Amino acid sequence: MTAQRASGTTASSAGKRDIDILVLSDLHLGTYGCRAKELLAYLRSVRPRMVILNGDIIDIWQFKKSYFPKSHMQVLKRLMKLAGKVPVYYITGNHDEALRRYSPASLGGLHLMDKLVLTIDGERYWFFHGDIFDMSTTHARWLARLGGVGYDLLIRINTVVNWCLERMGRPRMSFSKRIKQRVKRAVSYISDFEETAARIAVHEGHDHVVCGHIHQPQMRRITTSKGSVGYMNSGDWIEHLSALEYSGGKWRLYMHSEDTDLTERAVRAVAEQLLPA
Repeated sequence: MTAQRASGTTASSAGKRDIDILVLSDLHLGTYGCRAKELLAYLRSVRPRMVILNGDIIDIWQFKKSYFPKSHMQVLKRLMKLAGKVPVYYITGNHDEALRRYSPASLGGLHLMDKLVLTIDGERYWFFHGDIFDMSTTHARWLARLGGVGYDLLIRINTVVNWCLERMGRPRMSFSKRIKQRVKRAVSYISDFEETAARIAVHEGHDHVVCGHIHQPQMRRITTSKGSVGYMNSGDWIEHLSALEYSGGKWRLYMHSEDTDLTERAVRAVAEQLLPA
């Protein structure tokens, strides 16, 4: 598939930012940790020409009939509404792997698949969730599922703590982020994941690789013994509230801030640049 560069980011007549490609991953709709209200506000602030959902959109592992709040359903409706106007590619992840038995499949503008290769401005991009690099999800699924339950519990506890902090006028904190930063093994896992993705992308002849899965937003160039590749990760909407946006020939990593006034479209970008060739 080929995507040609369109015009740059502009404010539309409806007060939305026009962007060429929007990449989201790890929404985990159906879990207590999903920040659906913030995500919905963000989706209402942009007008993408293409949407790539890079896995773990609906958390089927932890799906409960008793918990799928209105805000989560509104996000789904918003995505389906977009699929009626622009191409929306739903790439399966490990938490929504039950959908893999139906892929590839298309329904109108919605396309279900396990990976996506696009040519954007003459460069080859490989989009996939990234769980194939995780040994626990491929060889010890019971352990991965247990870890998912534990992570969700940690997020629920963190939510209560942040509720208290906000009422004391203190900034929010992320338990899991602090754990990842302090535990060398977790840091090593993230680094290994990125390096592995880069090596395989170079071997397969891709110029860029775009993943999700590890909930670590990133934009960087990785050089291996066989070549160089642009690595990107869209992060998540549990802790980082991040997305990848492509417009005017540039990728940027969008980080949603709770202090950001979306009515004024004030966007904090931690990285905005052309990935070097």
